[in-house]
Amino acid sequence: MAGITTYLEMREHPRLQTRGPHRGGMLLRLEEAAVPFYRYLHGRMVGGGAGLPDRSDDDLAARILDPDWDVFVLYLGGAPAGFFELDRRRPGEVHLTRLGLLPEFRGRHLGKWFLGLAVEAAWDFQPERVWTSVSDGDDPRAILLCQWAGFVPYETRREPGPG
Repeated sequence: MAGITTYLEMREHPRLQTRGPHRGGMLLRLEEAAVPFYRYLHGRMVGGGAGLPDRSDDDLAARILDPDWDVFVLYLGGAPAGFFELDRRRPGEVHLTRLGLLPEFRGRHLGKWFLGLAVEAAWDFQPERVWTSVSDGDDPRAILLCQWAGFVPYETRREPGPG
């Protein structure tokens, strides 16, 4: 089945005003090639590890350890609550490739705050551009949330389905 993907970008730091809803929250960069932990996070967020089945442990370890690929894990109350990934392999750009909360942390009004953390982390690298994409399989509020954060849609594509 084909899907629609919207690409969004920002070219200036938006200076978001968000306050964390939780005390004891911590954002840490995954610095070890912790492939089983990464698979756990991805599988819990996406469900069943969609997008990873064809990737070997060696491929995932290389991705996690790539100095231009960052995985940040959010912990709340000592438990992993979500993660996001930043791809900095293109000079001057940061691509927010993935962001999500684990199911047990959804519905707690964490979305704006967590996206704000991801945007701040992306701009810490001082890029010319930060971009992301939202597909019609994502949460229906994702585009609105991205626009709230300062992303502006610049392209919409109908992506081919598996075939």
